[in-house]
Amino acid sequence: MKFAYRFSNLLGTVYRRGNLNFTCDGNSVISPVGNRVTVFDLKNNKSNTLPLATRYNVKCVGLSPDGRLAIIVDEGGNALLVSLVCRSVLHHFHFKGSVHSVSFSPDGRKFVVTKGNIAQMYHAPGRKREFNAFVLDKTYFGPYDETTHIDWTDDSKCFAVGSKDMSTWVFGAERWDNLIYYALGGHKDAIVACFFESNSLDLYTISQDGALCVWQCDTPPEGLRLKAPTGWKADLLQREEEEEEEEEGEQETTIRGKATLASEEQKGKVKYSRLAKYFFNKEGDFNNVTAAAYHKKIHLLVTGFASGIFHLHELPEFNLIHSLSISDQRIESVAINSSGDWIALGCSGLGQLLVWEWQSESYVLKQQGHFNSMVSLAYSPDGQYIVTGGDDGKVKVWNTLSGFCFITFTEHSSGVTGVTFTTTGYVIVTSSMDGTVRAFDLHRYRNFRTFTSPRPTQFSCVAVDSSGEIVSAGAQDSFEIFIWSMQTGRLLEVLSGHEGPISGLCFNPTRSVLASASWDRTVRLWDMVDSWKTTETLTLTSDALAVTYRPDGAELAVATLNSQITFWDPENAVQTGSIEGRHDLKTGRKELDKITAKHSAKGKAFTTLCYSADGQSILAGGMSKFVCIYHVKEQILRKKFEISCNLSLDAMEEFLNRRKMTEFGNLALIDQDTGEEDGVAIPLPGVKKGDMSSRHFKPEIRVTSLRFSPTGRCWAATTTEGLLIYSLDTQMLFDPFELDTSVTPGRIRAALRQRDFTRAILMALRLNERKLVQEALESVPWAEIDVISASLPELYMEKVLEFLASSFEVSRHLEFYLIWTQKLLMAHGQKLKSRAGKLLPAVQFLQKSIQRHLDDISKLCDWNRYNIQYALAVSQQRGVKRSSEPPGSEEEEADGSDGDGDDSLRLFGGGRREEDDGEGLLV
Repeated sequence: MKFAYRFSNLLGTVYRRGNLNFTCDGNSVISPVGNRVTVFDLKNNKSNTLPLATRYNVKCVGLSPDGRLAIIVDEGGNALLVSLVCRSVLHHFHFKGSVHSVSFSPDGRKFVVTKGNIAQMYHAPGRKREFNAFVLDKTYFGPYDETTHIDWTDDSKCFAVGSKDMSTWVFGAERWDNLIYYALGGHKDAIVACFFESNSLDLYTISQDGALCVWQCDTPPEGLRLKAPTGWKADLLQREEEEEEEEEGEQETTIRGKATLASEEQKGKVKYSRLAKYFFNKEGDFNNVTAAAYHKKIHLLVTGFASGIFHLHELPEFNLIHSLSISDQRIESVAINSSGDWIALGCSGLGQLLVWEWQSESYVLKQQGHFNSMVSLAYSPDGQYIVTGGDDGKVKVWNTLSGFCFITFTEHSSGVTGVTFTTTGYVIVTSSMDGTVRAFDLHRYRNFRTFTSPRPTQFSCVAVDSSGEIVSAGAQDSFEIFIWSMQTGRLLEVLSGHEGPISGLCFNPTRSVLASASWDRTVRLWDMVDSWKTTETLTLTSDALAVTYRPDGAELAVATLNSQITFWDPENAVQTGSIEGRHDLKTGRKELDKITAKHSAKGKAFTTLCYSADGQSILAGGMSKFVCIYHVKEQILRKKFEISCNLSLDAMEEFLNRRKMTEFGNLALIDQDTGEEDGVAIPLPGVKKGDMSSRHFKPEIRVTSLRFSPTGRCWAATTTEGLLIYSLDTQMLFDPFELDTSVTPGRIRAALRQRDFTRAILMALRLNERKLVQEALESVPWAEIDVISASLPELYMEKVLEFLASSFEVSRHLEFYLIWTQKLLMAHGQKLKSRAGKLLPAVQFLQKSIQRHLDDISKLCDWNRYNIQYALAVSQQRGVKRSSEPPGSEEEEADGSDGDGDDSLRLFGGGRREEDDGEGLLV
């Protein structure tokens, strides 16, 4: 099995904090998710997380006007210069302080960052190679408190900076003679946003108490004059001018004369006057503005409030377009796309991201992650969907292709502890601490079964057998296992025998045997055929935390509290091996821990296990930032993945920072006013768990669940960061198969020219270069596929099937590859059955790819069929109409009937174009 897994996508988290941005084409939203950044493509209905991460949570993102570059700044002041074209980091920089906002100038030559009570202007990195991408141009002083917002004029000549000291400062980007800086007051609270009017120096300022001031400037942008140089710069310019005059033979005044003339014609400095002042709280209590955005072309102002309400106003008349409430949480960020049609709103309290089309008053995108941490996950049998359960009691189903959640079930009233799919892939079974086990139908999106126990109990895990008929759940407080029938919903059996809480359940994939792990240091095997009797009891050396079967059912893996993974033969109840994982976990030290990480690791262990699709390796994770992959047979560590480098999470570092340790104790114990929202949230006396409303609370890094995709090409982990997907990176991998010196690209192409297709395909598969395999397969005439597929050796079937499955996702030759798939399975189907266990991941990957095409094409065909039926019905109706007309009117109505027929066909064609145009829009 190959282990070139790379981070692929982040699901389950759509927005944390920071500013939202639309791309320059207005079709995608860029949203900060923790210490990563996700791009939501609204036209193609896809989300993609950039393969990069900052050291702390992202605080602000600035986009260049052409959409090629982005500056991502985290809470610690570390900045990444990112190319959005090649999705890679170009430069690292540290601003030496907390940055509140960053903004590029409209011409793309400069960018400004607000840091503390100053604003710094840098030369923007160009498209050429530079030794230092961040060159400081000027530092602007003036505000007495933290700066909050930046806005540029359209010609990049000036920019405005809002501050918490209730003032707004207008600075010149160049050395203007009549504008160095200008301070504007008039507010009684901190400035939230400030915006220039289009092609003007007129300004709008918005404060936190819900006041909007309209400022008019007496000078147009063309009236700004460059300051005349003095000293040696003036002498240098004068000499250059004199040399040009001598070359051209012109007699003109010198630079010094021009400067004198300009100084005589000065008309005075730029001045601002307040035209109007408006308030948002006319219709109710709407004070405490938290975010705002302004579209200069259509004069649309969007303001978000702490109560979850947002307003749309038309400026400068301040006409209210509409007022809506999207949540009861604070709106953290607002953005408008380039056309002004879509508005993006982010709420950090619940992790919501919404894109609203204000003209039609409809959602373009509405996504929300789990409010609390995710606890469990499961892949559907074809690998297309992932279901997650969280502490917030919600069950969410995610599409792995688009990255979006398409259904949320909220029937549970307490935290979800386990989720699983049935073998059909259309039923989800979940267990919860509310004392119920529920079954959800993915056809009708409803809860069609609710399983309960005779006495109220809290369920800690759930499992479904391979037939989908038997549902089992383990109790946390009564130490019993409950068995129900999926068909009738009746309780069939209550299995007693464990002396501790049930920590894990797993059915044997090939037999009707249930394995249960408990804190009583045993794993029991229950035989469903033999009246649920205990066939074997496996005695362990420590409390069992997780149990799982190998995909072929011939091996059982158990994770215990002493950081060991033990492997058992379930038939003979014999231990076949063990792995000591304490040194591989490498747990970190929390800020408030009294002991070191080395000693605290004694209480940490693996809490989740999962076999790979081929059963040769096992994934393990727990209270650590590492996920380990072990080779089962050799019992060695194959690879260790660091799932996060986010220092905003707790227990990330092995040693504490000594600078935070004082003679009075750890600085982490002190509540510090961060200036966010309403100041410091003081926890109640005696509270030890940590208050989510507290500003200094840091969630601890942990892995709660791990699952391999049935296709074997990716695996997923539910963590404190969200749902992380790691995929097989085939582009960076050279993995030849039985290669020797006679196999070269030249010889493969020579065999193709000689029409020796079988030899060419075999050599291409041995070289294992995707482009060569594609060239060899596509060179075969479709009439000869039957003969060529029958002549391929059985040893190469897995390689060919994997290639066909991956080609279905990217190739246009759908029918050609379907013929290849059919002929191969017809010719080698009987032999492949004998190796079903090894070939299962490749076959499931193939099924997933074909199923996706089937869904897309069937929708299109159904749509065409309905339109043809409509056209036929219209034509038949016209025919009935004509037959009922008097005989003399046939000639008169002939032209009209043809016209009606053309109208129906034109309607059919127009509808088809409309479907194609709106195909990818998520509404």
